[in-house]
Amino acid sequence: MSRLLYIVVIVAFLDTFIQLPIITPFSLQLGASYMLAGAIVAVYSLTNMVGNVVGGHWIDTFGRKKMLLAGMFTVALILLLYPIVQNAWQLFFVRFFHGLAGGVLIPAAFAYIGDRSTQMKSRGKTMAFTGASIGISAIIGPAIGGAMAARASMESVFILVAILFVISFLVILFFIEESYYTTEKGKFNFLEFIPLIKHPLIILSSLAAFSLMVSNGTLAFALPLNVEEMGRTTAATGMLLSTFGIVALIVFLTPLNLIYDKFSSIKLVMVGLLLIGAAMVILSFSTEFIVNFIAMVIYGFGFSFIFPSMNKIVAEASTEVDRGKAYGVFYAFFSLGVVVGSSLSGTIAGTLGLPFLVCAIIMFIATTIIYFISKN
Repeated sequence: MSRLLYIVVIVAFLDTFIQLPIITPFSLQLGASYMLAGAIVAVYSLTNMVGNVVGGHWIDTFGRKKMLLAGMFTVALILLLYPIVQNAWQLFFVRFFHGLAGGVLIPAAFAYIGDRSTQMKSRGKTMAFTGASIGISAIIGPAIGGAMAARASMESVFILVAILFVISFLVILFFIEESYYTTEKGKFNFLEFIPLIKHPLIILSSLAAFSLMVSNGTLAFALPLNVEEMGRTTAATGMLLSTFGIVALIVFLTPLNLIYDKFSSIKLVMVGLLLIGAAMVILSFSTEFIVNFIAMVIYGFGFSFIFPSMNKIVAEASTEVDRGKAYGVFYAFFSLGVVVGSSLSGTIAGTLGLPFLVCAIIMFIATTIIYFISKN
C-alpha cells in the first residue's frame, strides 16, 4: 500500500510540473496580456495556500482517504475545463478553482505517509522515497507537457492528467485503506491552527519549505537568462534543471538515504540551505556552462538534504489528530515560496540585476534563523 501512495504523490505533483512549460503560452494564446498571464500562473499557488490550510482541517476531520478521493475527483473534473475555455479570464477562474481543489491533495498524501511511517527508525527513509516521487514528477512532468503540446495540443496535456487522476482515484478507492478515524466533526476553526503555528519545529520546517521554493522560483526565472548569455538553447536549460533532480534522486534512492535516519533532520536542513546558497553564489558570478552544471549538482545535494528532512520534522512534530493541519500549514508556506520566488526574482532582475545573489542571502539568513530556533 505504501508503494501505491508514492504513485499517488507522483500524480499529484505531476499535475503542477506538467503544466510549467505550457500555462504561459496557453494564456497568451487565449489573448491574455503579460500581466494577466502572470496572474494566471500565480493564482494557482495563491489559492493552493488556502486549500492547504482549510484542507488540512478537513483531513483531520473526515480522514485522509475521503479527502484524497474528494481532491482527486474534483481536480479531474476541473482539468477537463481547460480544453473548453474560450478566453483568458475563463482560464484565470479555472486556475483559481484548480489551486483551491488541489490544495488538499499533498497535505492528505503526506499525512497518510506520516501515519504509515510509525517506526521512527525508518521515517527518514520513507520521506526520502517520497522525495524521490516528487523528483520523478519534476523531471518527467515538464518534458511530457512540452512534448505533448508541441506534437499534439496543449489541451491534450490536461486531458492526460485528468485520466491519470481518475486512475489514481480508483487506486485509492479500492486499494488504500484509511489510516485515521475520528468522531469529531467540528466546523473549521482557525484557533486550532494557533498551537501549530507557534510550534518551533513547524516554524522551522515551514521556513525551510519557503526558502527552498524561493530558490526554486529563482532558478525557474533566472537560469534561462544565464543560458541565454551562454548563447545556448532552451535544451541547455532543461539539462541543467534536470541535473539537480537526478542528483537528488541518486541520494533518495541509494544507500545514501540512510543519512535521514542517521543524522539530525535540523542539521541536514541547515547544511542543505547552505549548499543551495553556495550554488546561488556560483550561478551569480559565472555564465560558463560547466560552472553552472557544477552549481546545479551542489543545488541537487542541497535539495536532497532539505526535502525529506523537513517533511520528517513535520511528521514527528505532529500527531494523528493534527497531522493534516500541520501539513496544511507546512505546504501553505511551500506554495507561498513558489509565488515569492518567481515574483521576487523578476523584480530584482529588473532593478538590481542580481536575483541569484539575493536568493543566496535569503538562504543564509534562513539558515541563521533556523539555527537559533533549534537552539531555543
